[in-house]
Amino acid sequence: MSLRVIAGKAKGHKLKTVSGKGTRPITDRVKENLFNIIGADVLNSTWWDLFGGTGAVGIEALSRGANFVRYTEKGREPINIIRENLAHCKFDDDQAQIKRGDAFSFLESPSDYAFDYIYIAPPQYKKMWLRAIKLIDENPDWLSDASWVIVQIHPGEFRGHEDLELKNLVKFDERKYGSTLLIFYERVRV
Repeated sequence: MSLRVIAGKAKGHKLKTVSGKGTRPITDRVKENLFNIIGADVLNSTWWDLFGGTGAVGIEALSRGANFVRYTEKGREPINIIRENLAHCKFDDDQAQIKRGDAFSFLESPSDYAFDYIYIAPPQYKKMWLRAIKLIDENPDWLSDASWVIVQIHPGEFRGHEDLELKNLVKFDERKYGSTLLIFYERVRV
């Protein structure tokens, strides 16, 4: 699969991918639709890509005007690919941070930042997205007041979880693009 930056200051830059099936790269079509939904709200926003993979979603956000992206990734190869992709697109350490480790451990720890967008695209069919969304719901200090949490999974992974009960997040939209489902949650306004 070929990945590229679709719009913004890094438009057209090709991104390296991670070998094997351990990551879930986003297709250009899904990425373009995602950022069309977000629109101008991407400007000056902050992101946390929980399962960084290639870094494509965060790089697209930075290219379109986001201020900062944090990546969480366990594997050495994906971390190296994210670094290479960020450097290739000329984004620096002030704009992107890579934290090596388990996303769930970070979510369980006290928040050190409130993000506008948290993106969850874990390896397929492991119910990791469900654990991540529940941990974010239990620790809402990771979220800014108008946060969105966006989940990218295969539609089959969502069956049986359509009415997921959460205290601090509410589902407000879902979009299916072939074998990819994007589910949008927002922070409950108090």
